[in-house]
Parts: sequence; structure tokens; C-alpha cells
Amino acid sequence: MKASVPPKTENFKLSMLLSDTRYRGTSLQVITFIIFVAVFFWLVDNTLKNLALLGKDVSFNFLFLRAGYDINQRLIPYTSDSTHGRAAFVGILNTLLVAFVGCIFATILGLFVGILRLSKNWLVAKLMSVYIEGFRNVPVLLWIVMIFALLTEFTPAPKAFKGADPQATMLFFDSIAVTNRGTYFPAPVFGEGSGWLVLSIIISVLLVIFIKRRANKQKKETGKSLPTFWIGLSIIVLPTFALYFILGKPISLEYPFLKGFNFKDGIHLRNSFLALTLALALYTSAFIAEIVRAGILAISKGQTEAASSLGLKPNKIMNLIILPQALRIIVPPLISNYLNLTKNSSLAIAVGYMDVRGTLGGITLNQTGRELESMLLLMGFYLCVSLMISSIINYYNRSFQIVVR
Repeated sequence: MKASVPPKTENFKLSMLLSDTRYRGTSLQVITFIIFVAVFFWLVDNTLKNLALLGKDVSFNFLFLRAGYDINQRLIPYTSDSTHGRAAFVGILNTLLVAFVGCIFATILGLFVGILRLSKNWLVAKLMSVYIEGFRNVPVLLWIVMIFALLTEFTPAPKAFKGADPQATMLFFDSIAVTNRGTYFPAPVFGEGSGWLVLSIIISVLLVIFIKRRANKQKKETGKSLPTFWIGLSIIVLPTFALYFILGKPISLEYPFLKGFNFKDGIHLRNSFLALTLALALYTSAFIAEIVRAGILAISKGQTEAASSLGLKPNKIMNLIILPQALRIIVPPLISNYLNLTKNSSLAIAVGYMDVRGTLGGITLNQTGRELESMLLLMGFYLCVSLMISSIINYYNRSFQIVVR
């Protein structure tokens, strides 16, 4: 019986990097990466040479120079003597504020409209359809300008001159004033002992989260559900109210009041901020509503019918059976809408709201002449915010995915 002869191993040749299927894929990827890096460095080198010919260099020292301009809406102290870096930071905070408030409002409204569009009431369903199609098919810039015009032209002045339109009056027990210069809300004033009250609220919230998780675990194991809503509400409200009076009311409210021809004190939300936030939220909510509707319709009707046969009410069916499953379909597309809302906030310059596009990418750019540096910083900011939003929503989305055993 002849012994089997092992096959001869072929010596490695350079031509095998492209001809041999074992190496071809890796070789093409390496070549593509080298070409990409070479083109990138060529573009950088070409840009630096062209800037040198113009007598410019790449420097970010302009961020430490005096800004010399005012910002009407700001969350931190700022004056015209502050640096361009601080002005850019004020713009960043303004952008994040619009994005945060807009995403929350758009999510709540989109969920509400999406569910109502599936209503069996013909009038309600058609009204929601008109809402969705109306906002989706009109550019968001037009909605921003229109809402700003409505807030400016159809609201009263803080104090009218003789023979002019009626002046603004306080609403909701003399606590809120809506004027053509903005809306004024009561501002919280933190006194001595307020830190203990805030700490009590934080501990209560953490305790509610712990109880909620324990209740969910018990429900999965035994099928028994606890009234976590009322338990959580009692844990947060009762200790907070008791400690509030024990500490002698450490937190009070500063109400706006009319002084001269404008209101003073309180929290002042300018019409530019309100118009931008409302327009972005309403526009985005129309898209979210369609996502919600598609997610609900993707769940089999048999599950709804089975739940109804067990005697569950429609609201219980929606909250306990339909929505938990639909979230697996609804949450992933929400990322794109949140990102679009955040990036669309750069249209704030249309109504005079000073976001990061208006500060760093607007006045600072024009004053310093640092176009490349300003645009790089602006692009880096939007990239970081987009990646952060995507990471948070993806982490949240993983908690809804079906775990395969």
C-alpha cells in the first residue's frame, strides 16, 4: 500500500497578493487605505501652502481674543469683553438647549399624534393626517419664520403707549407674561437649606428607580404588578413637601413685574428661542408620528384581539402589549430625527437666535477672518454631538432588543 504524499506548498510570490483569493481582499483594503491617507495628507499640505501664500497660518489663538459683541440669550455670564472662546461656548450651550428641549417636546407630541392618527374616530384621524402632512411638506425654515412672526406681531407689548394696542397682562395667577419681546416665567430662588431639599429629591428619584426595577423583576417572575406610579409619586412628593416646610421654605419664586416699558426679573425666554424650538419640535414630531404609526401597525392585530378577549381595556393594551413591542421598531429611526433636529438648529440665525452657528460660525468668523479654524471647530462640535446622541439612543435601544438564548 502506497503512502499518501502531502501536496507541495507553493512558494509565496508578490503577485499572489492580487491573484490569490486568500490575500486579495486584504491587499485591496490596504491599498485603498494608503490611497485615502495619501489624498488626505495631500489636501492638508495643499491647504497649508495656499494659506502660506496668503500670509495666513493655522492658529486657534483667536479664541482668546476679546469678542466685542453681545449675545442676547445666554445661560452663563457673558459680556462684550469676554473672549471668542467664551462666546463660542455660550453658542454651544444655546444650541444644546434648543436640541434638548426640542427633542423632548417632539417625542411627546409625535407619540401622541401617531397614536391618534390610528384612532377609529374619523375626524380625529383626519385632523392628525392634516397636521402630519402640513408640517412634513413645508420647509422647516418657513415654519421658524412664521412662528417668530406670530409671536412678535400678534402678542401685546409689555406696556403700550397712549392710543396704541393693549399692553401685556400677567397670566396664571400673575406669574407668566406673554409679550412681543418674549415670555417671562417665575425664576426659582435658592436660599439657605435648599441643597438639602435638592439632595432629598435626588435620593427619592433614585429610590423610585430601584423600586421600579424590583417591580419589573417581580412581574416577570410572578406575573404580579405593583402600583409603582402612585408609590413613586408618594416617595417623591411627601418627603419633599415635609422637608420643604421643616427647612422653612428654602426655595422661593421670583415673579416678573412690569417696570418702565418692559418686565423685569424672572426667566425671560425670547421669541427667537421659542420660535426656533417650537418650529423644530413641531416639524420633527410629524416625522416621529409616522414612525410611531408604522411601529404600531407592524404589531400583529391578533395580539390586540387576544388582549381584548382577556378583558383588557384599550389603554392597557396599548401601554402593556403594543407599545413595548413597537419600541423595537420605533426607537432606531428616532436617531435620524434627533440628529436632524439638532443640525437644523443652525437655522437659528434666521430669527436672530445666537447659537454656535451665529457665534463661532458667524460673528467670530467675520471678525477674526479665521474661516478654516472656525469651520473645523463647528464641524467637530456637530460631529461630537451627533455621535453622542447616536450612542445614547443605541444604548437605550439595546434594552428593548430580544435576547436570543
